[in-house]
Amino acid sequence: MNFTEAQLLSQTAAFIWPLLRISAMFVSVPLFSIRAVPARIRLILSVALTFIIMPLLPTMPALEMFSYDGLLVTIQQVMIGLITGFVLQMVFAAVVFAGQAVALSMGLGFSTMVDPQNGQQVPVVAQFYTMTTTLIFLAMDGHLLLIQMLMDSFTSLPIGIDGIAKAGLWSIITWSSHMFTGGLLLAMPLMISLLLVNISFGVAARAAPQLQIFSVGFPVTLMFGLLLMWLTLPDFLEQFSGLLTGAYDVIEQILRV
Repeated sequence: MNFTEAQLLSQTAAFIWPLLRISAMFVSVPLFSIRAVPARIRLILSVALTFIIMPLLPTMPALEMFSYDGLLVTIQQVMIGLITGFVLQMVFAAVVFAGQAVALSMGLGFSTMVDPQNGQQVPVVAQFYTMTTTLIFLAMDGHLLLIQMLMDSFTSLPIGIDGIAKAGLWSIITWSSHMFTGGLLLAMPLMISLLLVNISFGVAARAAPQLQIFSVGFPVTLMFGLLLMWLTLPDFLEQFSGLLTGAYDVIEQILRV
């Protein structure tokens, strides 16, 4: 069996370019990008999915991999994968933002722990919401849906120099601004309720200055905040599901699935 150099480079490109798109998605997508998931696992999943999708891919462009056009194709594949996972990362960033706002309102801002998503210190309340929403994300098969959309993108957005359109990039920028609104909507019921509690304690402190309001108000605010977290958790998860659905709509628009 004799193979020419052009044939070997063509077969290599047919494997490398899909691998770059898939592996870039695993680097940025929630759950798979945390430090608890070894890089070896992400690599094995990327290679396995690449071997599965290779026979189903459309015809590759007749481009040399080690050329200027080949470099542009490589950059496009990495960007497509990173942006696909980054959209979902913004949803979980809104959850962390909401948890931090709630923790500061109820007096638990000093209680922090390491977030496995990004390796930074976040309040315990934010970590609780992150773990809960991650379980909802897995229960809804969100990771499988994202992988399916990425696999379908090889047909709707084939490998080539033309990658994500400018309209798709603007849709990401426009939608990312809604993440701050989403985080506030998630935290607003608890923030307003705890603000009213703090106002009532302030009025009580003005009416009775001799009362040690801090020793009384902090435990009450803490217990009231925990009670509100339990009562508002179903609505919180419903709002999160809406943000997640919006993220998938943006990904669908970007990938033209």
